[in-house]
Amino acid sequence: MRPATRAAIYRRLRAANPAPTTELLHSTPFELLVAVMLSAHTTDKSVNAATRNLFPVANTPATIAALGVEGVKPYIRTVGLYNTKAANLVALARQILEQHGGEVPGERAALEALPGVGRKTASIILNMVFGQPEIAVDTHIFRVANRTGLAPGKTPREVEDGLVAGTPPEFRKDAHHWLILHGRYVCTARAPKCPTCIIRDLCEYKHKTPAPKAKRGGVGAAIRRGGTRKAGAHATPGRTRK
Repeated sequence: MRPATRAAIYRRLRAANPAPTTELLHSTPFELLVAVMLSAHTTDKSVNAATRNLFPVANTPATIAALGVEGVKPYIRTVGLYNTKAANLVALARQILEQHGGEVPGERAALEALPGVGRKTASIILNMVFGQPEIAVDTHIFRVANRTGLAPGKTPREVEDGLVAGTPPEFRKDAHHWLILHGRYVCTARAPKCPTCIIRDLCEYKHKTPAPKAKRGGVGAAIRRGGTRKAGAHATPGRTRK
Protein backbone atom coordinates (compact mmCIF):
# COMPACT_ATOMS: atom_id res chain seq x y z
CA MET A 1 0.00 0.00 0.00
CA ARG A 2 1.27 3.46 -0.89
CA PRO A 3 2.09 5.85 1.99
CA ALA A 4 -0.43 8.36 0.64
CA THR A 5 -3.18 5.74 0.85
CA ARG A 6 -2.27 4.87 4.43
CA ALA A 7 -2.41 8.52 5.39
CA ALA A 8 -5.78 8.92 3.66
CA ILE A 9 -7.19 5.95 5.60
CA TYR A 10 -6.14 7.42 8.93
CA ARG A 11 -7.43 10.86 8.00
CA ARG A 12 -10.88 9.44 7.37
CA LEU A 13 -10.85 7.40 10.58
CA ARG A 14 -9.77 10.48 12.52
CA ALA A 15 -12.46 12.64 10.93
CA ALA A 16 -15.10 10.10 11.96
CA ASN A 17 -13.73 9.75 15.51
CA PRO A 18 -11.38 12.59 16.52
CA ALA A 19 -10.86 11.41 20.12
CA PRO A 20 -10.99 7.61 20.22
CA THR A 21 -10.52 5.69 23.46
CA THR A 22 -10.98 2.24 24.94
CA GLU A 23 -14.42 0.87 25.77
CA LEU A 24 -13.08 -0.66 28.96
CA LEU A 25 -14.32 1.18 32.04
CA HIS A 26 -11.56 2.67 34.19
CA SER A 27 -10.64 5.80 36.11
CA THR A 28 -6.99 5.15 37.08
CA PRO A 29 -3.94 3.60 35.41
CA PHE A 30 -4.20 0.57 37.70
CA GLU A 31 -7.87 0.06 36.86
CA LEU A 32 -6.99 0.20 33.16
CA LEU A 33 -4.21 -2.34 33.65
CA VAL A 34 -6.59 -4.67 35.46
CA ALA A 35 -9.30 -4.27 32.82
CA VAL A 36 -6.94 -4.87 29.90
CA MET A 37 -5.40 -7.90 31.58
CA LEU A 38 -8.85 -9.37 32.23
CA SER A 39 -9.94 -8.72 28.63
CA ALA A 40 -7.72 -11.44 27.14
CA HIS A 41 -9.91 -14.04 25.36
CA THR A 42 -13.13 -12.35 26.41
CA THR A 43 -15.24 -9.32 25.53
CA ASP A 44 -15.04 -5.79 26.88
CA LYS A 45 -18.70 -6.16 27.88
CA SER A 46 -17.87 -9.11 30.13
CA VAL A 47 -14.93 -7.28 31.67
CA ASN A 48 -16.99 -4.17 32.34
CA ALA A 49 -19.65 -6.28 34.01
CA ALA A 50 -17.00 -7.69 36.33
CA THR A 51 -15.16 -4.46 37.12
CA ARG A 52 -18.41 -2.62 37.90
CA ASN A 53 -18.63 -4.93 40.90
CA LEU A 54 -14.93 -5.28 41.66
CA PHE A 55 -13.66 -1.70 41.53
CA PRO A 56 -16.02 -0.26 44.18
CA VAL A 57 -14.61 -2.89 46.55
CA ALA A 58 -11.00 -3.12 45.41
CA ASN A 59 -9.33 -0.91 42.77
CA THR A 60 -5.75 -0.51 44.04
CA PRO A 61 -2.86 -2.94 44.31
CA ALA A 62 -3.21 -2.97 48.10
CA THR A 63 -6.94 -3.73 48.14
CA ILE A 64 -6.68 -6.37 45.42
CA ALA A 65 -3.83 -8.07 47.29
CA ALA A 66 -5.85 -7.96 50.49
CA LEU A 67 -8.80 -9.70 48.83
CA GLY A 68 -6.65 -12.63 47.80
CA VAL A 69 -7.38 -15.08 45.00
CA GLU A 70 -10.51 -16.59 46.51
CA GLY A 71 -11.80 -13.13 47.36
CA VAL A 72 -11.33 -11.88 43.79
CA LYS A 73 -12.96 -14.84 42.03
CA PRO A 74 -16.61 -14.04 42.80
CA TYR A 75 -16.24 -10.60 41.22
CA ILE A 76 -14.80 -11.78 37.90
CA ARG A 77 -16.87 -14.90 37.17
CA THR A 78 -18.27 -13.22 34.02
CA VAL A 79 -14.75 -13.20 32.56
CA GLY A 80 -13.32 -16.13 30.64
CA LEU A 81 -10.57 -18.11 32.42
CA TYR A 82 -11.44 -16.30 35.64
CA ASN A 83 -9.61 -18.78 37.89
CA THR A 84 -6.28 -18.16 36.18
CA LYS A 85 -6.93 -14.43 35.90
CA ALA A 86 -7.78 -14.14 39.59
CA ALA A 87 -4.44 -15.72 40.49
CA ASN A 88 -2.60 -13.46 38.03
CA LEU A 89 -4.41 -10.35 39.27
CA VAL A 90 -3.48 -10.90 42.90
CA ALA A 91 0.12 -11.75 41.99
CA LEU A 92 0.27 -8.68 39.75
CA ALA A 93 -0.98 -6.45 42.57
CA ARG A 94 1.57 -7.84 45.02
CA GLN A 95 4.42 -7.41 42.54
CA ILE A 96 3.45 -3.79 41.90
CA LEU A 97 3.43 -3.16 45.65
CA GLU A 98 6.75 -4.89 46.27
CA GLN A 99 8.72 -3.75 43.21
CA HIS A 100 7.11 -0.49 42.05
CA GLY A 101 5.88 1.25 45.17
CA GLY A 102 2.25 0.62 44.30
CA GLU A 103 2.45 2.48 40.96
CA VAL A 104 1.97 1.04 37.49
CA PRO A 105 5.45 0.93 35.89
CA GLY A 106 6.08 2.86 32.68
CA GLU A 107 8.68 0.58 31.10
CA ARG A 108 7.82 -2.28 28.77
CA ALA A 109 10.13 -4.79 30.44
CA ALA A 110 8.65 -4.08 33.87
CA LEU A 111 5.09 -4.31 32.55
CA GLU A 112 5.68 -7.57 30.71
CA ALA A 113 7.27 -9.03 33.85
CA LEU A 114 3.94 -8.66 35.67
CA PRO A 115 1.81 -11.84 35.91
CA GLY A 116 -0.80 -12.03 33.17
CA VAL A 117 0.64 -9.11 31.21
CA GLY A 118 1.88 -9.72 27.68
CA ARG A 119 3.09 -7.48 24.89
CA LYS A 120 -0.39 -6.37 23.82
CA THR A 121 -1.41 -5.29 27.34
CA ALA A 122 1.92 -3.55 27.89
CA SER A 123 1.55 -1.65 24.61
CA ILE A 124 -1.92 -0.41 25.58
CA ILE A 125 -0.68 0.83 28.96
CA LEU A 126 2.36 2.53 27.44
CA ASN A 127 0.11 4.20 24.87
CA MET A 128 -2.83 5.28 27.03
CA VAL A 129 -1.13 5.96 30.35
CA PHE A 130 2.33 7.12 29.31
CA GLY A 131 1.58 8.62 25.90
CA GLN A 132 3.94 6.43 23.92
CA PRO A 133 3.05 5.82 20.25
CA GLU A 134 2.65 2.07 20.65
CA ILE A 135 0.19 0.08 18.53
CA ALA A 136 -1.14 -3.00 20.28
CA VAL A 137 -2.36 -5.75 17.95
CA ASP A 138 -5.35 -7.89 18.90
CA THR A 139 -7.51 -10.10 16.67
CA HIS A 140 -9.49 -7.13 15.32
CA ILE A 141 -6.42 -5.11 14.38
CA PHE A 142 -4.70 -8.17 12.95
CA ARG A 143 -7.70 -8.72 10.66
CA VAL A 144 -8.05 -5.06 9.62
CA ALA A 145 -4.34 -4.63 8.93
CA ASN A 146 -4.25 -7.71 6.70
CA ARG A 147 -7.53 -7.12 4.90
CA THR A 148 -7.00 -3.47 4.10
CA GLY A 149 -3.33 -3.87 3.23
CA LEU A 150 -2.24 -1.40 5.91
CA ALA A 151 0.27 -3.86 7.35
CA PRO A 152 0.05 -7.46 6.10
CA GLY A 153 1.69 -10.01 8.36
CA LYS A 154 1.47 -13.63 9.45
CA THR A 155 1.88 -12.92 13.16
CA PRO A 156 0.71 -10.15 15.50
CA ARG A 157 4.30 -8.97 15.91
CA GLU A 158 4.79 -8.72 12.14
CA VAL A 159 1.61 -6.67 11.88
CA GLU A 160 2.65 -4.49 14.82
CA ASP A 161 6.05 -3.78 13.29
CA GLY A 162 4.41 -3.00 9.96
CA LEU A 163 1.90 -0.62 11.53
CA VAL A 164 4.53 1.20 13.57
CA ALA A 165 6.76 1.57 10.52
CA GLY A 166 4.00 2.53 8.11
CA THR A 167 1.72 4.73 10.21
CA PRO A 168 2.51 8.45 9.87
CA PRO A 169 3.68 9.89 13.23
CA GLU A 170 0.65 12.15 13.60
CA PHE A 171 -1.65 9.11 13.71
CA ARG A 172 0.37 6.64 15.83
CA LYS A 173 -1.02 7.72 19.19
CA ASP A 174 -4.63 6.88 18.24
CA ALA A 175 -4.09 4.25 15.54
CA HIS A 176 -4.75 1.36 17.95
CA HIS A 177 -8.18 2.68 18.91
CA TRP A 178 -9.26 3.55 15.37
CA LEU A 179 -8.29 0.14 14.04
CA ILE A 180 -9.78 -1.90 16.87
CA LEU A 181 -13.09 -0.05 16.70
CA HIS A 182 -13.14 -0.38 12.91
CA GLY A 183 -12.57 -4.12 13.24
CA ARG A 184 -15.14 -4.50 16.00
CA TYR A 185 -17.99 -2.67 14.31
CA VAL A 186 -17.28 -2.39 10.56
CA CYS A 187 -14.59 -4.77 9.32
CA THR A 188 -16.05 -7.70 11.23
CA ALA A 189 -14.85 -11.27 10.89
CA ARG A 190 -18.07 -12.37 9.22
CA ALA A 191 -19.88 -10.28 6.62
CA PRO A 192 -17.82 -7.08 6.93
CA LYS A 193 -19.89 -3.96 6.33
CA CYS A 194 -18.02 -2.98 3.17
CA PRO A 195 -20.93 -1.13 1.48
CA THR A 196 -21.05 1.44 4.30
CA CYS A 197 -17.34 1.47 5.16
CA ILE A 198 -15.76 4.93 5.02
CA ILE A 199 -12.48 3.55 3.64
CA ARG A 200 -13.91 1.01 1.18
CA ASP A 201 -12.38 2.74 -1.86
CA LEU A 202 -8.94 2.79 -0.22
CA CYS A 203 -9.05 -0.77 1.13
CA GLU A 204 -7.23 -3.49 -0.83
CA TYR A 205 -9.47 -6.36 0.32
CA LYS A 206 -10.38 -8.42 -2.76
CA HIS A 207 -13.52 -10.03 -1.38
CA LYS A 208 -15.55 -7.04 -0.25
CA THR A 209 -19.11 -7.69 0.84
CA PRO A 210 -21.37 -6.56 -2.04
CA ALA A 211 -24.14 -4.05 -1.52
CA PRO A 212 -27.55 -5.70 -1.08
CA LYS A 213 -29.61 -5.86 -4.25
CA ALA A 214 -32.78 -3.80 -4.38
CA LYS A 215 -35.84 -5.97 -3.85
CA ARG A 216 -38.09 -6.51 -6.85
CA GLY A 217 -41.42 -4.79 -6.56
CA GLY A 218 -40.05 -1.90 -4.53
CA VAL A 219 -41.26 1.68 -4.52
CA GLY A 220 -39.57 2.50 -7.81
CA ALA A 221 -41.16 -0.48 -9.55
CA ALA A 222 -44.58 0.37 -8.13
CA ILE A 223 -44.30 3.93 -9.41
CA ARG A 224 -43.28 2.69 -12.85
CA ARG A 225 -46.17 0.20 -12.98
CA GLY A 226 -48.63 2.83 -11.81
CA GLY A 227 -47.43 5.24 -14.46
CA THR A 228 -47.84 2.61 -17.17
CA ARG A 229 -51.34 1.71 -16.08
CA LYS A 230 -52.35 5.37 -15.90
CA ALA A 231 -51.05 6.09 -19.38
CA GLY A 232 -52.87 3.06 -20.79
CA ALA A 233 -56.16 3.99 -19.15
CA HIS A 234 -56.34 7.23 -21.07
CA ALA A 235 -55.08 5.90 -24.42
CA THR A 236 -58.27 4.98 -26.19
CA PRO A 237 -57.60 4.17 -29.88
CA GLY A 238 -59.33 6.37 -32.38
CA ARG A 239 -60.47 9.01 -29.91
CA THR A 240 -59.02 12.33 -28.90
CA ARG A 241 -59.86 13.58 -25.44
CA LYS A 242 -60.99 17.22 -25.40
